[in-house]
Amino acid sequence: MNDRTVRFVIRRQNTPQSEPFWEEFDLKWRPGMNVISGLMDIAMNPVNRTGKPTTPIAYDSNCLEEVCGSCAMLINGRAAMACSSLVHKLKQPIRLEPLSRFRVIRDLAVDRSVLFENLKRVRAWVPIDGTYDLGPGPRISQEEQEQAYPMSRCMSCCLCMEVCPQFTVATGFVGAAIINQVRLFNQHPTGASLQRERLESMAGDGGIHECSYAQNCVRICPKNIPLTQSISNVYGQVMKQTIVDLFRK
Repeated sequence: MNDRTVRFVIRRQNTPQSEPFWEEFDLKWRPGMNVISGLMDIAMNPVNRTGKPTTPIAYDSNCLEEVCGSCAMLINGRAAMACSSLVHKLKQPIRLEPLSRFRVIRDLAVDRSVLFENLKRVRAWVPIDGTYDLGPGPRISQEEQEQAYPMSRCMSCCLCMEVCPQFTVATGFVGAAIINQVRLFNQHPTGASLQRERLESMAGDGGIHECSYAQNCVRICPKNIPLTQSISNVYGQVMKQTIVDLFRK
């Protein structure tokens, strides 16, 4: 009989305005257990380490396969995906906290709407009218597809923003994930129609010039997206567009 236990120490917060507090849970260990399955165990039996009934932990999750990016949190002080964080590889007790760069909604759930607002700001989409059949789109070569695929793997987890020293309220920096999307859509044959608007946004407040090139983003990215390459590429595009605009005046 396996009597091995796992201890979770979780930073909780009932509302965005309330004071945070810590709560501990002892869970039965089982092979292949990850952080999400531990949180599920707490939800099925919300009793803390002292035997006191409590409430289930609030957190975001969806795919449980490191595809959706929802379950990002701080695990033992490091930004990571809870679904792919295996318990047997983590130092115990396992300490869980919400991402620190975003407003806490409750417990481990945070408001990451700034990511989507920044995506709208740089027009990270391919414009399609939709009122009539436009016919087949422009062909993209196999080489172009292979170049674009690594950049398209972003799952909006926000880990790159969490570890970026420049991603603060004061700078308004859009973050590496947004810059990567600018590069991705600028090189798409249809998306390139909005390239000028994207580069103008990148040249403005909170744009590419706020990046200090700390490279934390590329180290933490769970999808190994070439974020520093994207930053360098977009920086070059912005500089070129700025010089062209200067001589047009």
